[in-house]
Amino acid sequence: MAAVEHSAEEILLAFAAAVRSAGVMVTADRARSFVDAVGRLALDRRASVFWAGRATLCASPDDLPTYQRTFEAWFSVEHSSATRVSPSATSVSGASLDDDGGGREDGRNQLRAIASRRERLRHRDVATLDDAERALLHRMFEELPVRLPTRQTRRKHPDRHGDVDRVRTLRDQLRRGGEPGPLRRARAPRKPRRVVWLIDVSGSMAPYADSLLRLAHRVVEAAPHQVEVFTLGTRLTRVTGAMRVPDTEKALALAGRAVPDWSGGTRLGEVLRVFNDRWGQRVVARGAVVVIASDGWERGDPALLGRQTERLHHLARRIVWSNPHRGKVGYEPIQRGITAVLPHVDSFIGGHSMQSFEELLDVLANA
Repeated sequence: MAAVEHSAEEILLAFAAAVRSAGVMVTADRARSFVDAVGRLALDRRASVFWAGRATLCASPDDLPTYQRTFEAWFSVEHSSATRVSPSATSVSGASLDDDGGGREDGRNQLRAIASRRERLRHRDVATLDDAERALLHRMFEELPVRLPTRQTRRKHPDRHGDVDRVRTLRDQLRRGGEPGPLRRARAPRKPRRVVWLIDVSGSMAPYADSLLRLAHRVVEAAPHQVEVFTLGTRLTRVTGAMRVPDTEKALALAGRAVPDWSGGTRLGEVLRVFNDRWGQRVVARGAVVVIASDGWERGDPALLGRQTERLHHLARRIVWSNPHRGKVGYEPIQRGITAVLPHVDSFIGGHSMQSFEELLDVLANA
């Protein structure tokens, strides 16, 4: 199938949307200013595009690291050889898209080829990729921005911009013999909320298990001690220790050796009951965000799966069910396992492409 041609303006606006998705508050006016700024510069120079976006899309120094990561993900042919640009630098050398060897039209073509290739890959089913596309997908996993859900702690700390701390204010007043004085203020900080991944590695989920474990590993990197990872099949296996290994390939290899039922059968109801009995009722699932990645094919009793999902729903703060068939055209949730769990699931989303994985991370961050 022929590749869809996109204009340079469409590519630049899509990049601005990617920066917004990464967490930078990019308004429509800023996006149009970015396109206008690039149009006034040399489009064939990577440095010109970088600095135009940095000047128009970022509103504060806190936005610069996120912008830089997103820029390198979009406009680098090879992630490993991407030119690193310090946010505090005043000049960029050797960062052209075509090494200054081509004209304006060559730069536009390079820009279109690099960005559109990644954009097309974002929408592809990971089960249909060839080796080269899968290698690029693996690099895209490493560039995914991750924001964990947070919760407010009970203990408050002094903060001049916080709410009035009535207890400390009253104690100060008593020390002064009842004389009024300045108000004491405090704020309860937020900390990452626990996240639990339950990933189906049965035969029907085999084409997606590798990508789902890579996604879980990316989340574990963000908060190693706040994320737990388990695999589901004919039995429950905890692979959190393997997922905490920094190197992704080594982590997946360790997880593969630890899972005895890879690409086997599925007994989701029984395995979920084991999780609830051994882990869920303790600290792991209480108040946590639980992500279940499965297509819902159940060999056992679907009613048992529904009861155990309901039980887990009472323990967790939120249950997110990711089904790789959910985002495909014509899909209907008619499997008995899926119909049994849907009443007890807070979010039911896809899980077959990079775009659906990004949506999953957004849901996770706002849970």
